[in-house]
Amino acid sequence: MNFRITLNYLQKITIGLLFLMHLSCEIQAEEFEQQETYTDLTKALQNPLKVRTLDLSANRFKTLPKEIGKLKNLQELNLNKNQLTTLPQEIGQLKNLKSLNLSYNQIKTIPKEIEKLQKLQSLGLDNNQLTTLPQEIGQLQNLQSLDLSTNRLTTLPQEIGHLQNLQDLYLVSNQLTILPNEIGQLKNLQTLNLRNNRLTTLSKEIEQLQNLKSLDLRSNQLTTFPKEIEQLKNLQVLDLGSNQLTTLPEGIGQLKNLQTLDLDSNQLTTLPQEIGQLQNLQELFLNNNQLSSQEKKRIRKLLPKCQIYFD
Repeated sequence: MNFRITLNYLQKITIGLLFLMHLSCEIQAEEFEQQETYTDLTKALQNPLKVRTLDLSANRFKTLPKEIGKLKNLQELNLNKNQLTTLPQEIGQLKNLKSLNLSYNQIKTIPKEIEKLQKLQSLGLDNNQLTTLPQEIGQLQNLQSLDLSTNRLTTLPQEIGHLQNLQDLYLVSNQLTILPNEIGQLKNLQTLNLRNNRLTTLSKEIEQLQNLKSLDLRSNQLTTFPKEIEQLKNLQVLDLGSNQLTTLPEGIGQLKNLQTLDLDSNQLTTLPQEIGQLQNLQELFLNNNQLSSQEKKRIRKLLPKCQIYFD
C-alpha cells in the first residue's frame, strides 16, 4: 500500500516537473521572440505584432512603406544610413516606439504625426537636411535624448521647451544664430552641444538649466563670455574654444564644479584672478591665445593642481 502511494507521489512530481520544464521553454521562447532583432522588413510584416526591434540600417531605402504602421508593438526602429527624404504618416501608429534612429538620411521634413509617439525616449535625426522642426516635436513628453546635429536649422520652435524630460540635446553643425527663450524650460537637461553654429549671444533663460553638466559652444561667434553661464553651478565641462573672446568675467570663479574648461583659439590676453577659485578644475586649454609668458606663469600659480595647455 505504501509502495503504491509512494509511486503515485513520484508520478505526480514527475508530471509536475515536466509541466514546469515545458512552461519554462515556452517562456524562454517568448522572451527570445521579444528580443529578436528583425533585419528584413518583409519578414517582420509576416508577424507584425511579434516585432519589438527592427534594424533596417544601410539598406538604401528611399521610401518607407505605409505598412510600417502595422508593427504596433515595435519598440526600437533603426533606419540610419538610408536615402529617406521623408517619413510616411503611418509612423505615428507606432505607439510603443521608444527609440527611433533616422541618422544619415536626406530627410527634409518631419511629419506632424510624430507627436503620437508618446513613449519615444531617443530620437536620432543627425546628418539630414532639416531646415525646420514641426511644432509637434514638443509633444514628445518622454523624450530623453534628441540629436539634430549636422542639419540646416536656423532656429528652433518655441515648443522645444515642452520636452520636460530631455537630458541630452545635440545641435552640432547647424546654422543657429539665436536660441528660443523656451530653452530655459528644459529643467532636466544635462548635455547641451551647440558646437559649430553662428551664435553671437545666449538667451538669459539658459541660466535656468541648473542640472546642466556639459555645455559645448565651440566654433561660434561669441565675442563676450555669456554672463548667464555663471549661474550654471553644476557645470562640469565647458567648451568655448574657437570663438572671439577677449576677456573672461570675474564670475567665472562661481563654477565650482567645473572640471574641464576649453578656451583655446580665442583672443585672450589675461585671465581674471577668480580663475583660481576653480578648485575642481582638472584641465584648462588656452592654446592659440595671446597670453604673455608672465601671464602664463601667473595662471599656473593660480591653478597649481590643474593641467594647463598653452601650446
